Amino acid sequence: MLAFWRHAYRALPKRLIALALPAALLVAAFLVACTNDQSALLPQQTTGGELAPRVNAIQRASDSEHQRLLTAFGGEYRAPNARAALDEVVQRLAKASEGQIGAYEITILNSPVVNAFALPNGRLYVTRGLLALANDTAEIASVLAHEIAHVTAQHAVERAEKELESALVSQVVSQVLKDPAAGAAVQAGSKLSLARFSRQQELTADQISVRNISRAGYDPYGAGRFLQALGRNTAFRNAGQGQSAEDKRLDILSSHPSTPERVAAVTAGARQIGAPGIGERDAARWLAAIDGIAYGDDPRDGVVRGKRYLNSALRIAFTAPDGFSLESARDMVIGVSANGNQALRFDSVTLKPGQTLEAYVTSGWIDGVETGAVEHLDVAGQPAVITTGRGTDWMFRLAAIQAGGRVYRFILAAKGANDPERPMRAVIESFSALTASEAQAARPMQIRIVTASAGDTAATMAERMPNLDRAQELFLVLNGLDRSGPLTPGQRYKIVAE
Repeated sequence: MLAFWRHAYRALPKRLIALALPAALLVAAFLVACTNDQSALLPQQTTGGELAPRVNAIQRASDSEHQRLLTAFGGEYRAPNARAALDEVVQRLAKASEGQIGAYEITILNSPVVNAFALPNGRLYVTRGLLALANDTAEIASVLAHEIAHVTAQHAVERAEKELESALVSQVVSQVLKDPAAGAAVQAGSKLSLARFSRQQELTADQISVRNISRAGYDPYGAGRFLQALGRNTAFRNAGQGQSAEDKRLDILSSHPSTPERVAAVTAGARQIGAPGIGERDAARWLAAIDGIAYGDDPRDGVVRGKRYLNSALRIAFTAPDGFSLESARDMVIGVSANGNQALRFDSVTLKPGQTLEAYVTSGWIDGVETGAVEHLDVAGQPAVITTGRGTDWMFRLAAIQAGGRVYRFILAAKGANDPERPMRAVIESFSALTASEAQAARPMQIRIVTASAGDTAATMAERMPNLDRAQELFLVLNGLDRSGPLTPGQRYKIVAE
């Protein structure tokens, strides 16, 4: 798949390349790292002397990364109830922590990816995808306490120092070798190698966080419950082939020791504090706080309903070929076949003045791909063209549909000599314009909190989650349930609905 994505990256409009590169570096440097830092923990002489410039550089980098984070992850997600609950948790953790902690500011990022992290200036970030996975205040406290533990153990200070060294290496390569591309490659490679805290640092942060949430009055067993939820969520996403390669890199478990090992360690730590049943869980408070938050794709990027993609802003829709799963991303849609041998990409561009569709598809749209004869079509009443392409390891079908000044592009690639003509024909034949009512109906999915009645099961709850793949499995994952069975009447559960 790497060869295809390299071609797809080269095909990105220049406007999107500017966004894609910072996002890639951001993933390596900050997200997967579970990065956390706080200037209050630096040595006292940081106000002057030889350490001051380095500390100031770390702080400046953090300030600039804040905007890049917002750009790469859909901006800030406004959820006043959830934000208030998070603020309360952080305040309690700060008072109970094993070490000096400065003031923190929480930002909820508009991303379905499950992760949490922080920047050296004290900004904490959680994705709305992570909020939806937690089932009580003790579980969300365990996430934030883990991040804070990296601060109190000074793991993040060491990491920030290494990041500065990595940036210096890149600068030397770029300036001395006069090769900016090589410098960027060295920097990216260095940051990837530094992206993870060590296994021992992660386990240490887990142990500190268990003690911290207990001192703050929360149930210390919440850490184990949330780690189990992470494991179930990752298994669910992987089994469905519905998670993009980027989302897998951003998943919180991609940067941590194996879940069973961590669950065992935090459970043992909780048992040293007391038997199960101690501390606050307050599921009702947390569920009320996340009732109504968006789930899954941001509607601004379009929404995926099974194999169908709908974009209410552009008023267009199409259906993926059989066996494909779709993932909506910023300015594009990605699809992958179940066996990984075929890949689909959809986005849009604007033609140059006087440029025809035929000229566009034969103009080196994808570097290194030689195109064949061009066929003219009519798709949903709009002019369109389709052609073949061949790279080193992939066979391509390229299609472009013109609607006014916008051109919608499809790339369908198949590994080897297999011509992906039939699935491409099926995709473009499914392309259609949405009516006003259809566009209005393409609303975002939300977390809804419902009360179980007598006789309710995971299956009956799944019936309330239409248009979702594997709805019953998703219901179990979201509610921290191991298996199907009768639900507790009167208890509140999470479902996903429009």
